Amino acid sequence: MSESQQSIRIGVIGGSGLYDMDALKDRQEVRVPTPFGDPSSPYLVGTINNRRVAFLARHGEGHRLMPSELNFRANIFGFKALGVEWILSASAVGSLQEEYRPLDIVIPDQLLDRTRGRASTFFGNGVVAHVGFAHPFCPTLSGVAADAATGTGARVHRGGTYVCMEGPQFSTLAESRLYRAWGMDVIGMTNLQEAKLSREAEMCYTTLALVTDYDCWHEGHDDVTVEMIIATLTQNAVTAQRVVVDAVAALPVDRICECATALGSAIITRPELIPTQIKRDLAPIIGKYVEAD
Repeated sequence: MSESQQSIRIGVIGGSGLYDMDALKDRQEVRVPTPFGDPSSPYLVGTINNRRVAFLARHGEGHRLMPSELNFRANIFGFKALGVEWILSASAVGSLQEEYRPLDIVIPDQLLDRTRGRASTFFGNGVVAHVGFAHPFCPTLSGVAADAATGTGARVHRGGTYVCMEGPQFSTLAESRLYRAWGMDVIGMTNLQEAKLSREAEMCYTTLALVTDYDCWHEGHDDVTVEMIIATLTQNAVTAQRVVVDAVAALPVDRICECATALGSAIITRPELIPTQIKRDLAPIIGKYVEAD
């Protein structure tokens, strides 16, 4: 099978500072229409290590979309429609613990939701499903990502809790201290919805949480300048690209995790009562469980 005929099984979401993948060869822009509107940007589809990969800039070209403006459902649905099974995301985060230093990489294993009113499910409008989400990040893919990150020489932390806040403002000092008192580890603005939707779509999802600075709880926070953060973002983006390249080389692996069958017993609605249009719209997600009319 030629490279152009291979299925696109690996997706990459680039966050703040990571707007492209230099290692992506033979690239082409692919626009994917979805029932939920347009994704943040066209997908860049190409090859890395002879594997077909789809890359999406989370915040759009030129970083023009705030976290609260992201069409998470369209972004994840688009990956599913392309045939993706693994999504590796990169996200800039603030550190809530002294040991997580700027330029460190955290591979979190838990999430805490502090967002408000964001669409975070594909279901509704006549179909109900409840997927398990006790372990929001795929442990298999997280292991691949952590091994790849360690191989680059980066300082890597396996496990930890990512607080997903609404933004776009950063935390107040009271909030930052509260998260630390709760034992949280890093804070960002995007991963919660991506992880929930990926689980509903039976795709494995994990993130490289790239530490840019300490959150405002830290006594040295006021000395951090915009220039320093941008420099850290730039260096983090270089590291993230190396990690992605090595992680892609280690994929595919057997999908024996709960992600691959998350919808198996999750759809509660009787199939004959699901509206025909919903069955058609969600066919890439529910099609193997619910036949279209």
